[in-house]
Amino acid sequence: MTDFPTARWCRSRRNGAVCTRPAGHPGLHNRMGTGQMWSDREADPPGCPGSATPGAPAPLLADGFPHGRALCPVCLDFVAVTDAGALVAHDTFRGASSPEEARGRADWFNAFGWTR
Repeated sequence: MTDFPTARWCRSRRNGAVCTRPAGHPGLHNRMGTGQMWSDREADPPGCPGSATPGAPAPLLADGFPHGRALCPVCLDFVAVTDAGALVAHDTFRGASSPEEARGRADWFNAFGWTR
């Protein structure tokens, strides 16, 4: 599990459900309120199924965010686009990698919404 500065919660997923336990917790993963529990062996692989799908750079904020990256329709991460117009292979989004990225994401979604 990667520890990002903006993450306080476990990043494991199963069938798209995100574990709601604190990062580094012992025992099984759990999606609170659903009764879903799973082990690391049962977790979804980190690769996003949106990799290699068609994509185009997202609209830019005044500061340039998201810097030519496209919004993945599957995991809602901003990822690079190949010359052929496809999303590069990437892991499923599990949280911003820095406070600056988190701020840019919040500003972008406030400006452009979730329906891109």
